[in-house]
Amino acid sequence: MTPVLLASACLAIVTLGYASLCASSPFGNCRKCKGFGYAMKTDRKGRLKRGKHCRRCDGLGKRIRVGRHLYNLWLRLYRAGTDTPARQNPTRKG
Repeated sequence: MTPVLLASACLAIVTLGYASLCASSPFGNCRKCKGFGYAMKTDRKGRLKRGKHCRRCDGLGKRIRVGRHLYNLWLRLYRAGTDTPARQNPTRKG
């Protein structure tokens, strides 16, 4: 197998895997708070305690994946471009 063919096959596998992940689970854990919804702090004794509310995910702990966000943008643009308004029927009298 040539290196170019092998690289393209690996790229296709990774792309299809990420696309299936975005389709099956569109939300992933927030990278800033690691899915907690707040930052973890340690007190002076070294014990973990709850920190501030996470601003990135608004305290939910989940964020939309990049691939799913791009798909949603494409779908919104596609639907807006192909949307046809309802026609009036010219033969109808009323």
